Parts: sequence; C-alpha cells; structure tokens
Amino acid sequence: MSLLRSFGLVVLMEVPMLAQQQATVAQAPAAPAQPALRLDIPHSSNPLNTYRATLVPQPNLANSSRIDSLIKDGVLELSLKDAIALSLENNLDIAIARYNIPIAAADVLRTQAGGSFRGVNTGVVQNTPGGGVGGFGSGSSGAGAGGTSGGAGGAGSGASGLVSSTLGAGTNVSSYDPAITGTFNIEHYAEPLSNTIVYGVPQLQQNTTTGNIGYTQAFPTGTSISAVFDNNRGTTNSPESFLVPTLNTYYHIALQQQLLAGFGLGPNLRFLRIAKNNQRISDEAFKLQLVTTVTQIANMYWDLVAAYEDEGVKSRSLDFARQTLDSGRKQLALQAIPAMDVMKEEAEEASREQDLTIAKTTLQFQELLIKNALTKNLDDPILEAMPVRPTDRSTMPDTTSQGPTEDMIVRALKDRLELGESDIDLENRRLSRDAARNALLPSVALTAYYGGSGLAGLQNPESGTISTSPTDFAGSLRTAFNNSAPDYYVGIAVNVPIRNRVAKSDQYRAELETRQSELRMQQLKKQIRIEVRNAQYALEQSEARVISARKGRDLAQKTFDITAKEQELGAGSNFQTLTARRDLAEAESTLVAAMTAYQKAKIELDRSVGSTLDANDISIESAKTGIAPSGQ
Repeated sequence: MSLLRSFGLVVLMEVPMLAQQQATVAQAPAAPAQPALRLDIPHSSNPLNTYRATLVPQPNLANSSRIDSLIKDGVLELSLKDAIALSLENNLDIAIARYNIPIAAADVLRTQAGGSFRGVNTGVVQNTPGGGVGGFGSGSSGAGAGGTSGGAGGAGSGASGLVSSTLGAGTNVSSYDPAITGTFNIEHYAEPLSNTIVYGVPQLQQNTTTGNIGYTQAFPTGTSISAVFDNNRGTTNSPESFLVPTLNTYYHIALQQQLLAGFGLGPNLRFLRIAKNNQRISDEAFKLQLVTTVTQIANMYWDLVAAYEDEGVKSRSLDFARQTLDSGRKQLALQAIPAMDVMKEEAEEASREQDLTIAKTTLQFQELLIKNALTKNLDDPILEAMPVRPTDRSTMPDTTSQGPTEDMIVRALKDRLELGESDIDLENRRLSRDAARNALLPSVALTAYYGGSGLAGLQNPESGTISTSPTDFAGSLRTAFNNSAPDYYVGIAVNVPIRNRVAKSDQYRAELETRQSELRMQQLKKQIRIEVRNAQYALEQSEARVISARKGRDLAQKTFDITAKEQELGAGSNFQTLTARRDLAEAESTLVAAMTAYQKAKIELDRSVGSTLDANDISIESAKTGIAPSGQ
C-alpha cells in the first residue's frame, strides 16, 4: 500500500518521498511535522554567500500524516474540523498562495538597496474543483492579479477597474548598497618616431602599471558620495623623461546633494515603503486565501454530508420497495391481488433503483472532490477509491438572533480583509502621488569634492635635470595627502525642463489614480454592507426552509405510518403504502437539502462578516507553515 505514509515538510530542504511511504502507520511512526516553506531569505555570516545563489527546494508533494490517522477499517472518517486541518496542510491553493509571502519579503530586501519593487500577487487562487468554483458548482471563477479571482482594492495592476500605472512614480533612486570598483593593468607600448628631436630615441617604448580603486554609495536623503584612489607607475626609454620610473598618485572624495527634485526621505524611500506595504497586503491576501479556501472546504463538506445522507434515504426507500415487491409477488402467487399491482410495484422498485444509483454516484463524486481538496496527490489508487464517511451531521437551525444588522455591518467593516488590502493600497498610491509631485521640481544638485595629487620617481641620469620629487611610492602618497597639491571644487548644477509635460502628466495621473482608489474603497464598503444583509436574508430563508421541510417530513412520516397500519388491517393496498413511502423519501431528501442550504448560509454569513478564521479557530502562523495544530 502506497497511501498511508507521508512525511512532514522541512524548513530549508523538503524531504523527498522515500521508500518508507510504502509502510502503514502501524509499521513506523510518522516523521515530525516541519514547516512547509521558509518564509524569509536565509542569512549567512559568510560574506561570500552574498554572491552565491540561494536555492528553493522543490515542493514536497507527499500528503501529510494526519490523513493516515483518520483512516479506520478502510474508510476515511472525516469531521469538518479534520477537513479544515487537512486543507491547511495539503490544499494546493493554499500551498501556491503561501509562496507569495517570501516573494513579498524578497521585494523588501530589493528595495532596501534602492531597487524598484517588483510587486506582489494578491488574487485569490481557486483552482480546487468543488464548492462552486473551479468549473464545478455554481460557476467558474475569473482571472485576476496573482490568482483565479481578482485582487481586492486594486493591489494588482488593473484589478477591480483600477489603474496602477503611476505606482512608484518619481525621481530615480540610486543604489544604497555600497559598491567597490577596482582595476589593475599592465601595458607595454611601442611607437616608431619620425625623428629624435622630441624624445631622443627613434622608437619610444613605454611600460605602464595601473592600480585604481573606487567607492560609491547613495543615501535616502538624496545624498551620494564617491571616492577614487588612482596609482600608476610608468617607465620609458626616452632620455628626455626626467623621472624613470614615474610614480603618480591621485585621490578624490566627492559629495552630491539633491536640493529640489529627489530631495529627502519621501521620494527616495518610496520603493521601500511601498514594498513593506505590499508585504502587509500579501499577508492580508494570504488570510483572504485562507478564508476563501476554508469557506470552499466547508461548503464541500456539507455537500458530502448531504450526498451521504441522501444516499441513505434512497437506500432505505429501495429496501422498502423491494420488501413490498416481494410481499406482492407472494400475494400474487396466492391470487390475493391482481398482477397489475405487482407490475406497479416492479416499476416503483426500478425507479427507486435509479434514484439510488444517482445518489451513490453523486456521493462518490463528492468523496472524490473533497479528497482532491484535502490532499497534495491522489496517485495511490486505494486512497482515490477509498470511501469517505462524514462524522458531522447537519443540526437544526439555531433560532437565536445573530445580533442587530448594523452591529454586524460595523464588525464587517472592521474585519473584512478586502478593506484592509484596499486601505494599504491607497497608502501606496498616496506615496506615489507625493513622489510624483516632488518630481515636478527642477533638478538642483550641489556638488563638492576634495582631492590631492602626488608625484615621485628616480631621477633619469640621461635627462641632465635635477629632480625635486620624492624617489619612492611613500613619497608620492605623502605629497598627495599632505595638502601640498590640493584639488577642491564646489558647484551647483541646475536642470530646468521647459514645459515639463512628462512629469506633469505623471503627477496628474497619480492624482487621478489616487482619487479612483478612494472611490473603490467606498464601493467596497457599500458592497460589504449588501453582502452582510444578503447573507442574513439567506440565513433567515434557509431557516424557514428547514422548518417547512421538517414539517413536511413529519407529515409524510405520519401519512406513511397510517397507510402502513391500514395495509396491516386490510384497508389499504401495497401500492398506496409504497407511494406514501416514496413521498416520505422525497420529504427526507428535501429536508437534507434544506439543512445543507442552512449550513452553507451560516458559512456565508461568517465570510461576509469577516469571522471565518475565528469561527474555525484557525491560526495564521500554523497556516503559513503548513502545519495544523494536533488538536485541530
């Protein structure tokens, strides 16, 4: 058997599927569960690791060991709580969304160095068939930024009718990571000459050795510094050269400060601030993914319960039809009833067999859907064919009030994750708007630098000239740094674009996009109000439907009891009793459907109010690691 063993997920390297997966739970204990994915970029004290690739292990596609503990006598016994726990560990929609968290963290690291943000995905992934999405149920979901449904609040480009073209607009941001440059080269150069007047030789030969080093860094205030330290050593065969070899040293320290456009922390830290906000959006989006998936799993679970109970109803109805047909055949053999009554009973049995076949295949399909939703793979044919027995049953409606509608709306406006995403996205747009305003200003840069030069070398005896320069490299350094040959400069560079139409267009567009996002926020609030009221109405309707269906079932039960009693007393026929039993089965199926609709209405009310995670005691940290608590 290849289904009952799956290993946990590890932090840095996920354990591959090993041969032990062939063993059963009784043969070996399950490996301790480990986080599914590291959510930060690994850091190392080794500076060389900065230049080495950080690899991400392949996903572990083994099912969590929790599923093994739920298998009893070849049947997967599943409660709603178990189903939600398995979805947190194995559901691939959640597993896909989980990667967005470290992706957002990587964007923060990038922007800390002054790089532009790459953005994060915030759309909800709904590729698990069942629960009304993914091609099965009420309808398929649409496409959106980062998922199969649109990202809330315009966190993705173009989502929800919003434009995000100026997100991050503003002046250029230089790298805040310091950079060191260096060059070392040796050159031999020979040049034939037309005469010996200038250099004293018919062919000039020069040997040059150069060693330079530089340093550059920018700062969030709009400041940048640079430094260079250049050295070269040259020799020549010309007797006209005063020093052989010639040693040159030069250093230069420069500072530049933007005074208008690009000045201050606002425009220069906008990428980092947006990336951090995007990280918050990614966290909210992951919670929204959990809400969506848990809602879907809960709906699928109650569909499974309905299919399981309806299969029982249809099975009992068929058993009674067979008993009635068997009794009728015996009575026909005694010529106590006409053959026509037996033919009616045979037709009724055939109809009940059809109903049971439909109910069984519906149950099998629901079992397959929920197993697909709660596992990473269904490669094992035994697990794929294993029946699922739901252990929770629909309960009668709780007639206690859910509380005033306005109180629920206030709670929804505080707890709904879509509003949180939209609010953070609006903050990003305001950051971009302010940076675009700053980019309208002319560019004024204050530049200052200080440097020095040094010269040294041995006197060329053939030149006939007495040199006053030091003779060694140390002397060249002293000359450069003792302020005897300084080089300093202070200046201002101004760039005033005439008409400034590009920056003006970006700034005005950023203003428009901000206002557009504010309208979207108001639209979301109105939408949430309607969703809460609609969910309350649906719950009230489903309660009424359950009450009506329960009364109908009770009346059908009494009718059946009466007809059965009449048949025993000889006042009724088998077909009348069979018809009453059929009506009872239909009433029971109607009650099952009403109870399922009621459970789904409660689920939708939790979602609309924003209480899904609290109602199901879901830990966000556990969901991020892919390890549901043992008690869940």
